[in-house]
Amino acid sequence: MTKTRWQQAASWAVASGVVLLMAACGKAPVAPEPVRAVRTLVLSDTGGTVVREFAADIHARTESRLGFRVPGKVTRRLVELGQTVREGQVLAQLDPQDLQLGQEAARAGVAAAEANAAQASADLKRFTELKAQGFISAAELDRHVTMAKSAESALRQAKAQAGVQGNQAAYAALTAPSAGVITTVDVEQGQVVGAGQPVLVLAHDGPRDAVFAVPESMAKLIRPLVGKKDAIKVKAWGTDAWVSASIREMAAAADPVSRTFLAKADVGLQGFELGQTASVSLVGPVHAKAGVRVPVEAVAERDGKSVVWVLDAKQYTVQPQIVMTGDVTGDVVLVVQGLKPGQEIVTAGAHVLSPGQKVRRYQEPTAAANKS
Repeated sequence: MTKTRWQQAASWAVASGVVLLMAACGKAPVAPEPVRAVRTLVLSDTGGTVVREFAADIHARTESRLGFRVPGKVTRRLVELGQTVREGQVLAQLDPQDLQLGQEAARAGVAAAEANAAQASADLKRFTELKAQGFISAAELDRHVTMAKSAESALRQAKAQAGVQGNQAAYAALTAPSAGVITTVDVEQGQVVGAGQPVLVLAHDGPRDAVFAVPESMAKLIRPLVGKKDAIKVKAWGTDAWVSASIREMAAAADPVSRTFLAKADVGLQGFELGQTASVSLVGPVHAKAGVRVPVEAVAERDGKSVVWVLDAKQYTVQPQIVMTGDVTGDVVLVVQGLKPGQEIVTAGAHVLSPGQKVRRYQEPTAAANKS
């Protein structure tokens, strides 16, 4: 009886093992690895292109550093920083007392010159009649002719000097040459300023520039883009709305301190605010004497070596290609060995790939898809 029970227990154990084995064999198959979307780039013999972004500030196309045309003491400053002004508006005022005295002296000089000229003209008329009657010599008449001409010249000089003094009296008021915004204030009431000393900066209304600094390593790449229409894109900081622009000018020499070249991009009247921070994006060709240039993001590390993932356009699979890299220019690295023009490489998503993995080319979402 005991043996029978032992045999039954053994049979139940064997049956349970078989059931468990069958259950294990009936598990669901492992899900296939998903097909990943990757950005790709077809290499060209020119080395492809380089994409760079720079931080920029929005400035007025024309900015005037305003100063008085005569020296004096400032009695009033009529504008504040950031104030909008109209053309001809008085911005600051000098003490006009000395200038007005000079103007009055010039007017008195004109009156004296007019009297002298009138007297010389009357004398010349009388002496001309006397010469006709034979009472004076020709030499005496010539002397009075010369005196009349000298008096007329002195009158013209006095009038010109009075005009200068009148202008200088008007220069006591500093006026806006154009409508715009005051961006800098360097003067206060009671301050004594010299002629031509900048006291205010006026940003004129009108077209605006995105001003940015270009490093020396990128100067040769960007300079050929100067003057080309829609060569770059600009967007306001914190927005995604890029607008096309062109590089209007670029400095011929680097700044001695920062060793960068100042560049100005024409953004026209496309809604940028003065002083606003912006981003400038440009795409330019990169030529290499040997090898090809690829984005830095395309180069990954695998087993201690630099690799680039190459796409098989027929099978839509990727394989790592060991490469030897050279110098780096901005966001682009020179690959001197391992790649050749015509190959299609992965430029985004390389860090999650495995050899032989199925992939697909990434496509930007359409407007209809975004709305849905």
